[in-house]
Amino acid sequence: MSGIVDLFAGPGGLDVGATGLGLEVTGIERDHAACETRRAAGLATVEGDVRDYGPADFPEATDLAGSPPCQPFSVGGKGKGRAALETVLNLAQMLASRQSVALAAAGFDDERTGLVLEPLRWALEAMDAGRPFRTVVLEQVPTVLPVWEAFAELLHREGYHTVTGRLSAEEYGVPQTRGRAFLIASLDREVRMPEPTHQRYRKGVPQGQGALGLLPWVSMAEAIGWGMTHRPALTVAVGTAAGGPDPSCVGGSGARATLYAERDAGRWVDCKRIVDAADLPAYRGGRRDTIRVTPEDAALLQSFPPGHPFRGSQTKRYEQIGNAVPCLLARHVFAAAFGISAVAAGESSAAA
Repeated sequence: MSGIVDLFAGPGGLDVGATGLGLEVTGIERDHAACETRRAAGLATVEGDVRDYGPADFPEATDLAGSPPCQPFSVGGKGKGRAALETVLNLAQMLASRQSVALAAAGFDDERTGLVLEPLRWALEAMDAGRPFRTVVLEQVPTVLPVWEAFAELLHREGYHTVTGRLSAEEYGVPQTRGRAFLIASLDREVRMPEPTHQRYRKGVPQGQGALGLLPWVSMAEAIGWGMTHRPALTVAVGTAAGGPDPSCVGGSGARATLYAERDAGRWVDCKRIVDAADLPAYRGGRRDTIRVTPEDAALLQSFPPGHPFRGSQTKRYEQIGNAVPCLLARHVFAAAFGISAVAAGESSAAA
């Protein structure tokens, strides 16, 4: 294969963003339901564990991308990855010294913690084989930014131009206030994070009021035809099977409180999917309807194209969607990484 090899590819958030710019991508993913989703969407897929592969298995790949599992590092999780950040940083230094860290990486309380090191392993192995990846694009939750900064320093020593930063999804047309940390590295050019195309959401600042030259942020109601009209959606969470909050809602209890407050204040477009739940516990002293976000709604809030063919049980679909990189955000990051104009990225976004 030529083009990008995407580690921990999931249902295709990064890949939909890249292919929308005309880039070729093959994703490695071990979750069977996510692989079925990818195949149904026409995305090139290798079903397997990233740790069982390396650059030698993809000799024609020219670029690398990756979005390692975020659960150990997410503020919504148990925090084992966050507690192990110092160890992760030390192991990254060992990798840069060409020492094996496989046993140490397998020894974390949560085995997914060590997976954040895999993109660095791939990049260094490709460098040592004389076929370095021209471009590297990595994504994770904001708490992993120190790891990306360490990776950037190590890759800079290997000859890469690098940049890291935290991006907010609604600034790139995603109808969701999702923050993510990115690393971009390139052997070919100086790199920068993409310039925002939309205004940043700020509580109390009406839509359309903000920096000149930027489009208004996109509300939840605009994206899915119902819901909050005065703000984007909150972060779309994973399902309960993955350790996240109730998959029928956007976010946890705090997010539900925000949804109810927006609705009760009249900043809301009604939807028949809001059902009466007489058997639910009282909320703030009174009964409330439950607000259910379907997998189709959640996918649109993640800026997947309508009809993206998610496969698996309902819980697995929520899990895939919640863990994915928002497609429009990914598209703008790839455009910046590959030197594609922002206009082209915007045109592709509109076409999606």
